[in-house]
Amino acid sequence: MTYDAETLTSLKSDAKAIVARYPDPRSGLLPMLHLVQSVDGYVSRDGILFCAERLGITPAEVSAVATFYTQYKRHPNGTYTVGVCTNTLCAIMGGDAIFDELSEHLGVGHDETTEDGAITLEHVECNAACDYAPVVMVNWEFFDNQTPESATALADDLQAGKRVTPTRGASHVCSFKQMSRVLAGFPDGLANEGGLPGEPTLAGLKVAREHGWTAPSAQAAGPAKGTATAGAPAAGEHGSSAEREPTTPPDTQAGSTPGREKGEAK
Repeated sequence: MTYDAETLTSLKSDAKAIVARYPDPRSGLLPMLHLVQSVDGYVSRDGILFCAERLGITPAEVSAVATFYTQYKRHPNGTYTVGVCTNTLCAIMGGDAIFDELSEHLGVGHDETTEDGAITLEHVECNAACDYAPVVMVNWEFFDNQTPESATALADDLQAGKRVTPTRGASHVCSFKQMSRVLAGFPDGLANEGGLPGEPTLAGLKVAREHGWTAPSAQAAGPAKGTATAGAPAAGEHGSSAEREPTTPPDTQAGSTPGREKGEAK
């Protein structure tokens, strides 16, 4: 590994704190990957070797996890990850148009970084903010009800090094490295910022209260999954489906395959 002595000492101290949270050290791999990403700006070869050494697992096992989750980057990431939700609702509300505009404006495609290293652009899946669609995320902070124009203005501010304020959440957007450290489990003190849910989030609750709607009771909802209804035999008991006599050709013809007619090519 090529970490300098000071960086390595700091990493070892933080890694020790992560490992202490779990009864099995290898359970700390996810936050440990965020930790090395907070130092290198991505999951580097040195980061993989460090995680493997600290957790007593192989580099291959670390790599398998690092390549599975999209929040772990295997190449240098920008200071800001700008993610445009292009899942169904955001897409039809304008998410696709926002991504296309940003891509042309920045000169990069999905998971590519601008030449100045400021922005990595991404398609992202649903961020559970459909009530504010279309949504753009900057290092996982919300920017709601975006348009192509507002999104490009946001990108310009990020590239210019201006302080930007999310629609909800923290008072400002931190860097990708700082965000990775938070995801590793080291708070930045901003968790309590952002206030209460907005009106769109509470709209359904408001309508329900106006109409006196309530969730059905457990009795009205019927039996829980896996339980027998009144008078019906339980699975495996006499009279249940397990007692059904074989009657169809797939049941009675040896070597046949369900769904394939007799004589059909295999």
